[in-house]
Amino acid sequence: MTAQPILSAHNLTRDFRVGKRTIRAVDDISFDVQKGECLAIVGESGSGKSTVANMILGIHPPTSGTLSFHGEELPVKRTLLHREKIQLVQQNPLSSLNPRRSIAASLRLALDVHKHGTRGERPQMVQKLLEEVGLDPSFANRSPSALSGGQRQRVAIARALACQSEVVVLDEPTSALDVLVQARILRLLDDLRTMHGLTFIFITHDLSVVRNIADRVAVFQYGKLVELADTEALFENPTEEYTRSLISAVPVVSTEEVELRGRLSKTEAADGGVESPGA
Repeated sequence: MTAQPILSAHNLTRDFRVGKRTIRAVDDISFDVQKGECLAIVGESGSGKSTVANMILGIHPPTSGTLSFHGEELPVKRTLLHREKIQLVQQNPLSSLNPRRSIAASLRLALDVHKHGTRGERPQMVQKLLEEVGLDPSFANRSPSALSGGQRQRVAIARALACQSEVVVLDEPTSALDVLVQARILRLLDDLRTMHGLTFIFITHDLSVVRNIADRVAVFQYGKLVELADTEALFENPTEEYTRSLISAVPVVSTEEVELRGRLSKTEAADGGVESPGA
């Protein structure tokens, strides 16, 4: 018997009014996310992936369709418990951390709002959170501007952990980092997912980022879910031309990927070519 998904989208649609026009950003999409998995939502700018993330977070209500958490429909106005259990790690942590607060104060705020631990216990909880994300406890007294991009992203991840979240929406969490720091953050996220039984929704335009962390990949184009498959199967045998074009844009770093590109090139030639993805 299949376990109940932790998060489900059913016929989700979101329209926006732009002047006299209606723009359909997300068009009748459905998917389930199992507890403990990492689902990557991939697509170019304008594909609808960020709109889906905002609906999951309760920032935008669906025009139609529903989102369910643990089998119960999520209300348009989220409760404090919903905001606690479904957290966000943004692309740019500098904009999400209050520059006037120390790192300790930012982490304590999450503990205070959601009433985790006693007032006396919270300093030790902050220290443990920093250690879990690979930062020395001495970072507690620093300001966000005194940290590097990778260190700030670790603090943002620690803040999500402070809320004892179950689902974490990661919105391009490594795109502002250099390749080496990016790899370290991805390893950290994978370790924390295992340690805490977290569920990740990983939003990105770059398939190469999620290849080694995602269990499944949902490919979005023009607001539609065009392909959803296990990560290995998607890379080995993509069924949609658009997915092939995204994979073809992934930098080649191994013999296996060279062979994969060769197979895709042959498929594309047989299909009459693949549309090149936009910038």
